[in-house]
Amino acid sequence: MPRPPDADARRAVPPVICYPTGTLPPPDLALYAAARAGMQMTGEVTVAPRDARAFRVAAGSFFRIVSLDGPQVGDLNLFNAHDLRERFYSGKTRALHGSHVTTGDRLWSGFPTLRPMATITEDTLGWYGIDAFGAAVHDVIGTRCDPYTHSLLTGRAYHRCCHSNLTRALAAETGLPLDEAEPHVHDVLNVFMCTGFTRDTGQYFMKASPVRPGDYLEFLAEIDLLGVLSACPGGDCGAEHSSDAPACFPLCVAIYTPPPGALAGWRPPEPSAYDRSHGGPSRRSSGDQP
Repeated sequence: MPRPPDADARRAVPPVICYPTGTLPPPDLALYAAARAGMQMTGEVTVAPRDARAFRVAAGSFFRIVSLDGPQVGDLNLFNAHDLRERFYSGKTRALHGSHVTTGDRLWSGFPTLRPMATITEDTLGWYGIDAFGAAVHDVIGTRCDPYTHSLLTGRAYHRCCHSNLTRALAAETGLPLDEAEPHVHDVLNVFMCTGFTRDTGQYFMKASPVRPGDYLEFLAEIDLLGVLSACPGGDCGAEHSSDAPACFPLCVAIYTPPPGALAGWRPPEPSAYDRSHGGPSRRSSGDQP
């Protein structure tokens, strides 16, 4: 098609933020910081390279995902510990906070609850920002490496993709068969992963993560959580994933409990107040009269 005469004017229209967040209730980071000062580690889970583990965190506790022996990316799923139907919604988290998250951002659950599941309280890679390639750390863009896409692109089966790792770990934790656990596995927070989109083609790219041993991403559990974390087979994701070739390292999930009363006045967030009527007929119980 020929270029229209007003093409430049159309392209020059300024952007508008889709979801202005000024009306969102902000997390009380000062309260969280005070609670963190006296917290004690009460649990620890080590995730082996190219594998995944589940962990549980009570509402009002903190947890850290920690780099141990070398640069390693992790894929994180979160669930309501009492109801697998409430789970992390990466797309809405991305729409509210941006393509990458850091201190003060929250991980939101899906519909119909749409509430904070966890709040990021400290990020040792917060200094990274956005680099000259347009890349940043801790992305909510990527879906998770998976055996289906790998098979589509290569014709080969690989069973240590993050999707498969998360499926096995969730099945082991819940007792569900693999085929029943798999549909609960969802798009992830790519912890420590450094990603962006190419300027010329708009393609999703990854580059070697800046994470080093001792770095961590820390959260407050806003509700009782079941987490599942995969140590990605891509290692630092600087070359490839879905492969045994990259150097991979373990990750640690450390769980911390604040002192009694340290979160005075805090309470788990309520589910969305939307009435779920969707503009249709009002709900009636079976005994109601029309």
